[in-house]
Amino acid sequence: MVLEAEPDLIVVGEAGDGREAANLARTLRPDVVLMDVRMPVLDGIAATAQIVHEVPDTRVLVLTTFDLDEYAFGALEAGASGFLLKDAQRAELTAAVRAVHRGDIPLSPRITRLLLERLAEQPTPTAVDDPTGTLTDRERDVFLAMGRGLTNTEIAQQLFLSESTVKTHVGRVLAKLGARDRVHAVILAHRLRLVGDGDPLPPLL
Repeated sequence: MVLEAEPDLIVVGEAGDGREAANLARTLRPDVVLMDVRMPVLDGIAATAQIVHEVPDTRVLVLTTFDLDEYAFGALEAGASGFLLKDAQRAELTAAVRAVHRGDIPLSPRITRLLLERLAEQPTPTAVDDPTGTLTDRERDVFLAMGRGLTNTEIAQQLFLSESTVKTHVGRVLAKLGARDRVHAVILAHRLRLVGDGDPLPPLL
């Protein structure tokens, strides 16, 4: 009801379990899927992984109960573009759906910091392909700033660029790296160990 009340949002389907959600996503190919992590038959994490793999143009926004619990982090690892608490207000929900559709990161600076700290705790992968060789020097600077969780405004200030220029660089970085959105750019930067414990993180709000 909340989503259908928005003039620019159209609800094209609803599912009662994760398997049905994955099947509907393949058929309907929606722009955004709003997924509960705790779904019957097939849980939301597994359903998210299926949707991201089989319908790569569809982005998944996950609903969870607690900030970055095992379910939320698992969903991000499975390919979700962000998550939102179930008690989010109407404006937060609709804004998050729009942000995911734009490819933005619908996470607060505090949650972004928790994500970065969690990523820093992960063991170093044995082998990860490094696609950053195609980036220009400026695009690499932007990518590293994204990996530290900086917003476009913060990147612009740090690199002495306009926000519109940063936005252009971000789009090119995502395209060259094959990253769906900023969340996955952050994850890739940490998997490649291009940013880590010694790098500055965004301030807590």
